Amino acid sequence: MNSISGWKETGIKSVWLITALISALSVVFILGYLIITSLPIFFETGIFGFLFNTDWNPTGSTPSYGIAALLVDTLLVTLGAMIFAVPLGLICAVFLAYLAPRKIRDMVKPAIELLAGIPSVVYGFFGMIVLCSLLQNVLDIPSGFSWLAASLLLGIMALPTIVSISEDALFAVPADYKEASLGLGATKWQTISRVLVPAAASGISAAVILGMGRAIGETMAVMMVAGNAAVIPSPLWDVLSPVRTLTATLGIELAEVASGTMHYYALFGVAAVLLAITLVINLISTRITSKIQSGRPIFSVPAPVKKILILSMVLLAAGVILYELGLIPLLIMTGVTAAFFLLKGKISHKTTEHAAFGIIYGGTALVIGILVIILGNIFINGVPAISWEFLTTAPRDLGREGGILPAIIGTLQLVGGAILLALPVGIGAAIYLREYSRDNPLTRLLRIGNDLLSGTPSIVFGVFGFAFLVIFLGWGVCLLAGMICLALMILPTIIKTTEEALKSVPNSLREASLGLGATKWQTIKNIVLPAAAPGILTGTILSIGRAAGETAPIMFTAVVFSKRFISMDLFEPVMSLPFHLYVLSTSVPDSETQQYGTAVVLICIVMAIYLVAIVIRKRFQRKLI
Repeated sequence: MNSISGWKETGIKSVWLITALISALSVVFILGYLIITSLPIFFETGIFGFLFNTDWNPTGSTPSYGIAALLVDTLLVTLGAMIFAVPLGLICAVFLAYLAPRKIRDMVKPAIELLAGIPSVVYGFFGMIVLCSLLQNVLDIPSGFSWLAASLLLGIMALPTIVSISEDALFAVPADYKEASLGLGATKWQTISRVLVPAAASGISAAVILGMGRAIGETMAVMMVAGNAAVIPSPLWDVLSPVRTLTATLGIELAEVASGTMHYYALFGVAAVLLAITLVINLISTRITSKIQSGRPIFSVPAPVKKILILSMVLLAAGVILYELGLIPLLIMTGVTAAFFLLKGKISHKTTEHAAFGIIYGGTALVIGILVIILGNIFINGVPAISWEFLTTAPRDLGREGGILPAIIGTLQLVGGAILLALPVGIGAAIYLREYSRDNPLTRLLRIGNDLLSGTPSIVFGVFGFAFLVIFLGWGVCLLAGMICLALMILPTIIKTTEEALKSVPNSLREASLGLGATKWQTIKNIVLPAAAPGILTGTILSIGRAAGETAPIMFTAVVFSKRFISMDLFEPVMSLPFHLYVLSTSVPDSETQQYGTAVVLICIVMAIYLVAIVIRKRFQRKLI
């Protein structure tokens, strides 16, 4: 019996190891397949010609395949987004962690997290209808579709990531730090700015890097508001210039390109470069976090010099943008603010604290105001479009009339299939990493692979699915291909949340079970997994919400714009709400009512999913108190 039991335990452990390998090997296979598919373009132009030629004109009489302009535009849009999102995100995180009463915190934090639940195509829709029109009217320019619009929209999208992770890092700083600082006579603001924030530097750095990765990898929102001109702004700081990012290029051109042409291979070269950039960012993030956690400085720059450099960079960027926009009064206010911070040593501590707290409260109110404006605009204009006919019939007249039932059903089919594929693999991988493995090179490689898969832009999954599943395997555009792409995308989320849930189970429960003679697997199955179930369920629901709102992974692999009949055939294409909204807003004139109605239904579905996750988390936290 002991021999049989031992073989059974070994077999179960091997199964969980295989599930853990799937996540790590997926990113290797995706990157390798993209590079192999893109090799003809590198042979044609050379690596340096592809990367450093600024002329992207693959359909010209003399085709040119240089992506330097696309790279520069991607970096500029990301830089603008971070200039907007990082200060606001840190301000909100400080408010939630140290200044907000518990009741206010319990309301504000879920509200900010709801920003993460808004699908990117809805952000793009709002940007097209409201933000770009606002910029055009206020600045009196021919078009609001620009680098500035893309950066503002991406900054808003990156805010929840930066706020949530930074707040968790600040909240985790031991209370002894705060008490010791206050006991030595420091003010509350001095304690926050000089003790608590530096102590949370690891988590804040990770938040900024993850926010940057979100901005670089975003497709739909940028594609809908950036203007999509493959040029480098001239002058470089012209924030009103239209730009085109790497992700937008893939989203715009891949569906129209002929397979096997040099243009086709060039697009896969773009995808390979994009994936390489995001992988490097994730590796840098891991490196920075490990250095800070071990107490080693990242740079040996003296603190006063570091503060001056950071302040100078922020003020320079803000000054250039304000001057370019002609907002001279705001430029003057920026100068006054700079003078205040430079002279703050000569101002009383009480005045400095009041000014700092005023900025924090104002910044948090701005973030909440952004959420209210986005949701208010969409619901005020979209609720009148909701009717029984709209929810239960198929579209007519290119979506201008009729309803969206096939899109709702298709979205649920895609999400349900993705969860069925990803959930067993994700839970199995987390069980292996937490319960069976030790800290060794294999485990570290598995974790790195999972982190890299997590940072892979969603459009890359779509490009890979298009090349491998749709074309190479010959499946065509179908439901199954979309399910697999979405499953790969949400797999890292399930692994991470499940592993965290398993970590929260006290070791004493494991030891007691093993002490009573239970095997390792019996302990995991009967004790650990039931105790971790709320956390696993939360991760699953968050994954469902993310999958329901995604457009980029399925636009080349699974969906069509219009389909009157609902089919359960895995090898037939389906409709989906995100793609339906994208096509309506970009290609179907005189369909504003249907656009807003589709956006409302999509937001309601995704928000309901996220709200369920928030409620489960709160109930679980109360049980732990």
